[in-house]
Amino acid sequence: MTQAIAPRARTLVLLFLAAVAALLVGAGPAAAHAALTGSDPAQGTVVDTAPTQVSLTFSEKVATTDGSLRVLDPKGKRVDTAKPANVSGTTYAVQLHAGLPDGTYTVTYQVVSEDSHPVSGAYTFSIGAPSRTSVPVSGQEVGSGIVGGLYGFGRYLSYAGYIVLVGGAAFVLACWPRGTSVRAVQRLVVSGWLALTAATLSLLLLRGSYTGSGKVADIFDLDLLGDVLQTKTGAALVSRLLLLAAAALFIAVLFGAYDKRDDEEKRDLTFGLAIGGAVVAAGLAASWAMAEHASTGLQPGIAMPVDVLHLFAVATWLGGLATLLVALYRAPADQPVEASAVRRFSTVAFGSVVTLVATGTYQSWRQLGSWSAFTDTRYGQLLLVKIGLVALLVGVASISRRWTGRLAGTGAPGSRATVAAGVGAGVGGGGGKDPGTGTGTGTGTGTGTKQSKKQDAGKQGAARAGAGRGSGEEPGDAATGAVGTERAAQLARQRAAEDTARQKRLRDADPHRFGLRRSVLAEAGVAVVLLAVTTALTSTEPGRTEQDAKAATAASSSSSSGTGSSSGALTLDMPFDAGGTNGKGVVSVDFDPARAGGNEMHVYVTRPNGRAFDVPEVKVALTLESKSIGPLPVAPDHITTGHWSASGVQIPMAGEWKIAVTVRTSDIDQVTVSKNAQIG
Repeated sequence: MTQAIAPRARTLVLLFLAAVAALLVGAGPAAAHAALTGSDPAQGTVVDTAPTQVSLTFSEKVATTDGSLRVLDPKGKRVDTAKPANVSGTTYAVQLHAGLPDGTYTVTYQVVSEDSHPVSGAYTFSIGAPSRTSVPVSGQEVGSGIVGGLYGFGRYLSYAGYIVLVGGAAFVLACWPRGTSVRAVQRLVVSGWLALTAATLSLLLLRGSYTGSGKVADIFDLDLLGDVLQTKTGAALVSRLLLLAAAALFIAVLFGAYDKRDDEEKRDLTFGLAIGGAVVAAGLAASWAMAEHASTGLQPGIAMPVDVLHLFAVATWLGGLATLLVALYRAPADQPVEASAVRRFSTVAFGSVVTLVATGTYQSWRQLGSWSAFTDTRYGQLLLVKIGLVALLVGVASISRRWTGRLAGTGAPGSRATVAAGVGAGVGGGGGKDPGTGTGTGTGTGTGTKQSKKQDAGKQGAARAGAGRGSGEEPGDAATGAVGTERAAQLARQRAAEDTARQKRLRDADPHRFGLRRSVLAEAGVAVVLLAVTTALTSTEPGRTEQDAKAATAASSSSSSGTGSSSGALTLDMPFDAGGTNGKGVVSVDFDPARAGGNEMHVYVTRPNGRAFDVPEVKVALTLESKSIGPLPVAPDHITTGHWSASGVQIPMAGEWKIAVTVRTSDIDQVTVSKNAQIG
């Protein structure tokens, strides 16, 4: 049965790699968390006169550079004048050259959302009448390609490294202090540190190209690296590297000075290591929270600590699971993991699962916002997969708990013989002198030991025979000496292989221990796929944002189709985000007949899902910038839920008017959004 485990492990690794590849490739271009919710001029519209600027509205604040927002004429020449400016809230505008000729113009944008993910896109509008254009609207999206794939893999590796580092150290400190002397456990924790450090350095180098050109040659561009260091993500990665230096000191103490202390001194040192390790682990987790999902959107002050706690619980559970798996498979026969340690980890894992459920529920509410988002958005669909994997993992863990209970019943609680009862029995049976061992297991193992002794005796005789033949040759015969040396080395390798096989037989002598190993291996297989899904989830646009963007786009399309209709009425839809509770929505302004003179004005405020709701105050101001007229204030009267109206609104003359609407959603939260429209 032991030999059958290796093929199973290889199968799990292959399935894991396939899942990672599929998830990371699928999550590449979709990693945009700030969605375009509006534009002026709108996509596909034909305006009579050339606009003075182009403005874009996103679902959240974004970072821009000189080339983030570009406007190209039909020949591909730039007609914008400067770096985009933040007009209001989440709206960014770039000024255009005066006197633009008729034709079709292409607007391209490439920005970085507040939660660190790149966003890009393009659309067209026309002045006077549509024309042919040489500018391609579609192309490779930012964050994709080779650099995007490397960046995605680096993110996965960083999560895996953190989980192994923190979970392994926590397992040793809280559950199995004797494990500090086990070389396999030491190598596992150190490998987690190395993986996290290497991944962080790689992400720092890849970041500039990932959010910019996407070219491999730009990975080592020092100018881009300098720009990255000035961003929120760059600061988070540098902070992570500094904390990893502290983590290296922690590892040196844990597997150095701590391991050499006696039991009483270890108890005194454990408290200090636990406090220091928890601070470092929380700091490392905060380097993700301060730059990704938790740092933006609803309730960031609550979301960031919750995210830190969530990641710490994941590491404690899955990292401890990986350490237990290594201990069960690689710990020497004289240093087995005790059943008491397995029981303690079972308790710790249960607490971690409870924490994950609580923090995960909050995160799901925050990122989805509605039940329909579970099935209507990619984020919700991935979240359902994650929930299913967690449920499967908990189910397999319950099997492991049963094996742990059976294991504890085979020996004295807390003793090393509890987990390794078969090991002790086998050793005693072979020697026939240990009064505390079982006779049944000892008989079988003792037979094997005698056989191995006979084999060793035969090999020693062969070695002596070879040595005798070698001594009968002429002195100084180097070839004969080399043959004898090679024969001795071969025998040494054979003896080492037999010792390894013997240790495996001893470890597998207890069927309860063997059952625990298999169930923990199955848990680890589910865990690596779960981690891949989680990595893809953090690279996917949240369901709440995706649905808000769809609602705003639909409203904008409705506005475009309504503008210039035969009735002469004008409708302008403007998404807004004032922050705070109920801070997001869409404000619609209707003018009828949208001509110079008196007009009937209606203002409607709706949530992103289209449902009307009231806000404390709505104000409108009209400005004709070309004639220096305005702003002309208008204070509409509240009619019903989400509806305000004003009669006899005077438009002095025809022209391109700027309609600015101020929406106050609370005593301290308000925002002003605006659009330009031809009236008259």
